[in-house]
Amino acid sequence: MQRRRAARVIGVGSSPPTAPAPRLDSARAARYASAMPMPRDRHAVLNGLRFHWLDWGTIGLPPLVLLHGAAQTAHSFDEVAPALSRRAHVLALDQRGHGDTAWAPRYDRDDFVADVSALLAHHGITRTALIAMSLGGLNAIRYTARNPERVRALVVVDVVPRVVAAGAEAIGKQLATREFASFDEAVASAHAFNPRRTLENIRERLGYSMRELPDGRWTYKFDPGITSGARELERLWHDVRRLRVPVLLVRGAESPILDREGVAQFLASVPGSRVAEVAGAGHSVMGDNPTGFLAAVEPFLARHAA
Repeated sequence: MQRRRAARVIGVGSSPPTAPAPRLDSARAARYASAMPMPRDRHAVLNGLRFHWLDWGTIGLPPLVLLHGAAQTAHSFDEVAPALSRRAHVLALDQRGHGDTAWAPRYDRDDFVADVSALLAHHGITRTALIAMSLGGLNAIRYTARNPERVRALVVVDVVPRVVAAGAEAIGKQLATREFASFDEAVASAHAFNPRRTLENIRERLGYSMRELPDGRWTYKFDPGITSGARELERLWHDVRRLRVPVLLVRGAESPILDREGVAQFLASVPGSRVAEVAGAGHSVMGDNPTGFLAAVEPFLARHAA
């Protein structure tokens, strides 16, 4: 795992940067991780599909639901979920068509939103905080806009309803190759695309998001049909303007997806919202710089989601 500098938190106006968090070297990171709880794999049929999620933390603590990005899995939060679970009952969902959750006949935004409602109902949760990245972030925006009484606080990670076309095209091109001759070939390809991660980290993440085929080749688990729900992105600005809960937007300082114009539009659309820019991170902020991500998010959750 890589550990870099902390985040810079900015309000609607201009606030001074937060102090950098201490750097966590590899030895300390290993000791820290070994002392944290491991997640429990959970499965249930929700909305007619078999879902998988990771259950971190202790029942009775304030709930916190994590939603990953497109083509990712619940394990995308593995670098930060142990720390978050110290003060929350953390549920990281494999969204429909991803990871170990079943593929679905439809991937409309409202289907993803209904899945969040079903997960909360399954656990008897009436109010939660949400941390959601990319595809998950867009789904969480709609869920929160329609269910403000169910959300204590919302953290949107590196996405607004306006993406940088070149960045989206680069990610799409990377994911267009679905099969690899070997697992090592897939690891090398992913590392070339995101050299911020170590080979060991990428190997671990791909171990959850890929599967071996009968002929020995490897392929991604996600359903290529998930892109069918990406239409009419601009219409989500209507949902953004309806957000009335505490909102933090987290941007990777090296993000190819979310530019500063998109950030400014989001802040102007959501009264009282704030943005945290995390150094040394691209689109997958929480994995690229876990320490910086936690430095931005944990104080926000302590204020609004306890």
